[in-house]
Amino acid sequence: MTALAFSGAALAQQNYPARPMRLVIPWPPGQATDLVGRIVAQKLTELLGQQVVADNRPGAGGMIGTNVAAKAPPDGYTLLAGSAGPVSINPLLQKAPYDPERELAPVANVAMVPYVLASHPSFPAKSAAEFVAVVRANPGKYTFASSGTGATAHLAAELFNNMSGLKATHVPYKGSAPALIDLVGGQVAYTLETAAGTMPHVRAGRLRAYGISIGRVSILAPELQPLSILANIPGYDVAAWIGVMVPSGTPSHIIRRLAAEVDKAMQGADVRERLIVAGVEVDYRRTDDFTQYLKGQRARFADVIKKGNIKID
Repeated sequence: MTALAFSGAALAQQNYPARPMRLVIPWPPGQATDLVGRIVAQKLTELLGQQVVADNRPGAGGMIGTNVAAKAPPDGYTLLAGSAGPVSINPLLQKAPYDPERELAPVANVAMVPYVLASHPSFPAKSAAEFVAVVRANPGKYTFASSGTGATAHLAAELFNNMSGLKATHVPYKGSAPALIDLVGGQVAYTLETAAGTMPHVRAGRLRAYGISIGRVSILAPELQPLSILANIPGYDVAAWIGVMVPSGTPSHIIRRLAAEVDKAMQGADVRERLIVAGVEVDYRRTDDFTQYLKGQRARFADVIKKGNIKID
């Protein structure tokens, strides 16, 4: 009986995947995680020989779809397009219907969304160093916009303010687009928003950019240097991650197989080029690295939330 059971398990392992799979995307079509998820799903379909269906389950800042994936059977047939908001941030700000540390297992990180510090062109600073000096000298005078309280962009800005010693008033919006519209219109002083959303305004002369939020030059905005250097804030390196996860309890051999196929996908120039066109930075991290990265992200965002006394009403 034991031999038969072992034989059956080995056969199941050898035949995985034996049927179509789904990649739960907790965001609506067109959002960054959706674009990345669809690129990954298409490539995994080619590599695995089974259809990987993109299953959009948006709502509640990504928590609805993330919960769907977290509660799915851990059999390797449900994957999650995980992202910073619903995995690393939201459970720290509000009661989530899932525990990401207990109910989700990392497979690989694929991409990240860096942010650009930008202001209206009339702001009295031409460089990041001047920007910090002006805002620091006028505590409480200036406002900064974000796509919403607790959004990754909001926490990126709070971290920048904390590390630079700036005091400014947060103005939350319902999404990046309205925040950028008001910044272009001069209703708010500055923002840290996605490179993909901000750089078209910068290149058209509607906004002034001071630097990028990650610790290296981004292919999405090669004309910008890291804020950590330009604003003299060593260690400032923040972005929104997007990666592949599965429900906890998924057999290790399945996680290894999925990780191996993602690895093959990420070695291809076609996938990397498509990710860049989608407006995200390639940031490939294998399972062990991704696992440690997630722990660091959670700790860092928890610290930002505590220092900023950030709450969702």
